[in-house]
Formats: sequence, structure tokens, C-alpha cells
Amino acid sequence: MISKLTKRVVHAGYPMHFSFEPTTTCNLSCPECPSGLRMFSRPTGDADLSQFEGWLNQFAPHAFWVNFYFQGEPFIHPRILDMFAMASSKKLFVSTSTNGHFLSRFNTEEIVKSGLNRLIVSVDGATQESFEKYRIGGKLHVVKEGVRRLLESRAKLGSKFPEVILQCLVLSSNEREAEDIRAMGKELGVDRVVFKTAQFYQYEQGHEFMPSNLEHSRYRKNPDGTYRVHRSLDDGCWRMWSGCVLTWDGRIVPCCFDKDAIHEIGSIAQASLKSVWKSDTMHHFRAAVLNDRSQIDICANCSEGTKVWVES
Repeated sequence: MISKLTKRVVHAGYPMHFSFEPTTTCNLSCPECPSGLRMFSRPTGDADLSQFEGWLNQFAPHAFWVNFYFQGEPFIHPRILDMFAMASSKKLFVSTSTNGHFLSRFNTEEIVKSGLNRLIVSVDGATQESFEKYRIGGKLHVVKEGVRRLLESRAKLGSKFPEVILQCLVLSSNEREAEDIRAMGKELGVDRVVFKTAQFYQYEQGHEFMPSNLEHSRYRKNPDGTYRVHRSLDDGCWRMWSGCVLTWDGRIVPCCFDKDAIHEIGSIAQASLKSVWKSDTMHHFRAAVLNDRSQIDICANCSEGTKVWVES
């Protein structure tokens, strides 16, 4: 990257990928999630379908991939399949991440037909007991039944999509269940099972959900017993040059770590994508990332450069 080498902001083009937030609402109360904790300082709500179509038309000429996930549970939005179809019609790769509780709310054949290319389903435990320790309010049997029905519909329609990935966030509550979770994936017939390290907001003194095996953690223990992020924080970040996140109401934020839109670059509801992407605000943020990332709050606990996918 020229910018990283020269420490000057050099940028051409527009976002090649973006994440979109269909809703901030979630049915669960996961303890490390702003949506689960109901602790947003920004406005919350559901995306308007017609507004989204207009925004999509601005991104589509430049992008190849859209991920329908930021905060909230995407399948709570009643028009989520229409959003998938809109994006697919623009020849974009379409993905999303779900807690799996609403797959049966829709006709699973319609999910297969929607144009969704990849579905990540979070299953953070092999038993109801371990699962609900983090996925508070969740029902493992509901998730498994939704995945099973979706895969049956995919087979019935003779489709390869969506690719279904079972994802486990490695926590103290489930770190000894890897083989059982792999077995669950095999039984359900998913395409892949992956294990992901967890982010904690207050990690310096450790956390009750931090796994004991630090090879499965984003954090390293210091000699004094405190913890630090498990990598050096190099200045520069490819995400600032290649993509962004769009909230349900059209706010453009630098990346998925800015969950409360503290570093809002602009709003596509008030200005064009091109003007926001090339704005002085975006230029100054990129310059700050190049100059000293450690001084930016969302960068200090970022996983960029860290081994996030611990097994596959």
C-alpha cells in the first residue's frame, strides 16, 4: 500500500465492499454486544427498504461484496430477503451472519432463492447449558432446527448456496467443546465449522469469558497479571481504503469496530457516497490511522493483524 509506505494519504476509487445494518434489534442479550445490552448511544431502528435500494445503487457500481450485518439480528427485519435479492441482482456477493433463531420464520426455500451466497450461524456451545451462558435467551435446538431445514431446502432446490458456516466464538464456557461442535456441524451437514476468537471491551484485567488457553484468545497476559492485545499495532489499515460500514439510517462509519458510530464519516442519507468517501473527514481519519493508530479508540482493541480464526 502506497499510503502505508509513504505515510501520506493516497487514495483512488470507491468502496469495493461494505457492510449494511438492516436493524439494531436483537432477540438475545449477549454480554459483550451493544445490541444485546441495549446500550447504544446512537439512534436505533430498522432500515427502510426504498432508502436502502437508493443507497445500494450508489455502492453497486464499485463494490463486489455486501455483508448484511453490523449490529442487531438481520433476520428480524421482515424484508431482509428482499434486501438480499436487491443486492444479488446487482451481481454482488451477498453474505450475512445470524444467531439462527429466525431462520424458520421465513420459508427456507425462499432464503435459498433470495441470492444469499454465504450464511454464518453463530453457535457458541455444544449443549444448551454452555450455549446460553453467552447467548443469553437463546435456544440451541431452535438454531439447529433452522439450519437443518435450510440445508434440506438447499438440497431440494439443487443449489450450492447459501454456503452455511457454523461459527463458534471461543469462550471459557465452550473452549473444551471443539470436537462436539465439529460433530454438530457434521450431523447438520454444514459446509464448514470455524472457531473465532472473542473481543472484550474491558480486557485489561481479564474477563470471565476469556478462554484459559490463550492460543484461542486475542489477548496476551503481561508479567504483572494484566492483559494486552495479542499483537503490535502497526499504523495503517487496509479497511480504510477498501470499504466501510453503513448503519440502518445511512451513517457511514470506518469499520465494524465503530459499533456506536462515534467516528461517523458522513451520511449517505444527506450526501452522496462519492462526496462522503472523498471528504475531508475521511481524509483526516485515514491520516490519523497512518500517523498513530494507537490514539484512536476503536483501533486500540482491533483484531487487524491478529489471528482471529483459530481453527477451520
